[in-house]
Amino acid sequence: MKIKNIHSAYFIGIGGIGMSALARWFHHNGVQVYGYDKTSTKLTTQLGNEGISIHFEDEIDKMPDFVFENSKGVLVVYTPAIPKDHKGFNYLKEKGISLYKRSEVLGKLTEGMFTVAVAGTHGKTTTSSMIAHLLKSGKKDIAGFLGGITTNYDTNMVMNQGDYKKAIIVVEADEFDRSFLTLKPNIAVVTSTDADHLDIYGKLEELKKSFSLFLENVNPKGQIYIKDGLWEEIASKKIKAEPLSYGLNAGEIRALNVQVKDAKFVFDVTLNDKVIKGFQLSVPGFHNVENAVVSIAVAHQLGLNDKEILEGIKTYSGVKRRFEYIIQRDNFVFIDDYAHHPSEIQAMLTSVRALYPGKKVSVLFQPHLYSRTRDFAVEFSQSLSLADEVMLLDIYPARELRIEGVSSDILLESIQVDEKYKVDKETIIEYLSNRELEIFITMGAGNIDQLVEPLKNMFNKQHAA
Repeated sequence: MKIKNIHSAYFIGIGGIGMSALARWFHHNGVQVYGYDKTSTKLTTQLGNEGISIHFEDEIDKMPDFVFENSKGVLVVYTPAIPKDHKGFNYLKEKGISLYKRSEVLGKLTEGMFTVAVAGTHGKTTTSSMIAHLLKSGKKDIAGFLGGITTNYDTNMVMNQGDYKKAIIVVEADEFDRSFLTLKPNIAVVTSTDADHLDIYGKLEELKKSFSLFLENVNPKGQIYIKDGLWEEIASKKIKAEPLSYGLNAGEIRALNVQVKDAKFVFDVTLNDKVIKGFQLSVPGFHNVENAVVSIAVAHQLGLNDKEILEGIKTYSGVKRRFEYIIQRDNFVFIDDYAHHPSEIQAMLTSVRALYPGKKVSVLFQPHLYSRTRDFAVEFSQSLSLADEVMLLDIYPARELRIEGVSSDILLESIQVDEKYKVDKETIIEYLSNRELEIFITMGAGNIDQLVEPLKNMFNKQHAA
């Protein structure tokens, strides 16, 4: 597969956040793009409006004719998330048509191109989007393959403006299914290596080995930025690139004098034996200050001056569903967040407590995956106990079948708050319409996002009344 020879591409599962970014990139760079997805979504509608043809029926005759040519100029990409009984995929496989995972294509695309890859069990979406924004606002030509919809650009794909071979690639490096091992970055960031995806890795040690292998792929003359305290856990003699640690009040690159002022985080950063003062981050969270620290370091390495970096951080407005303010009033705040791991929930709620001291914090949480809920039941209950009130939806299964004995109830029993309930997705809006709330948060990586707009409308009508 040679990227420069591709004239037509077909994506099986085009509606996924990673797949759609790749499809957008090919379309932007002159390739004829078609795709399939199971259901129509806001994202697939946007792709259609951009000129990408999509079908929603898993039928052979719906696929474009060029996929059957199996020529060197045709690319067929699939996501591992498609079901094993998918007709189109199995038909093409039986016919000997070349099929490529998204990660393989991304790996080929980044070969020979200057690449910044951001990895981590959490924090990678915000950090990669922040780096992309800093570089773009600093007039660098980039191609940003992101794992979320940036608020600044309302897209998951920040497009290169000139020759793609000369652009800086910024990519979210996904550890799921070991996808990030196809990348050969010049700069790598590791934000976290907490236990996750144990349905894939089995043990935390295997996950950490995977991160070591990822760093072994970094250009020997390149740079590794790693959260303070993680290097010792994943260091390998085969890693040749130089590591630098970062963090909050810790690490070789660190944030100093972190304060909360007017619901914003203000801080200084020590970098290369100097201190850059006066950063203002409107995206809340101590964890986001940490993400900003490493983004600042990468931007500085790639040639941005202090003024450009300060302005870039100030104008960065975040990623949808990452500490996203839905409603912000003096007497009521509604926040939506993708947090689906205990560490993420803890970081989220700790930051909310710092921003709104003395306010009652109510959380509506949808657990994601039976295996994750089972493996981290104690940790989930502990992190959710940082709230004042917890409402739990049923587990969103995603790619998994039901596991006997695993449900939201195993979390509910151990959550240490006085107000805790099991609630239904179908009746939660009516239930909340009669409640007096101060800080309300929806959290989870499943389909809880479908409730955000109806809840927003209900709360706004409630306020108007």
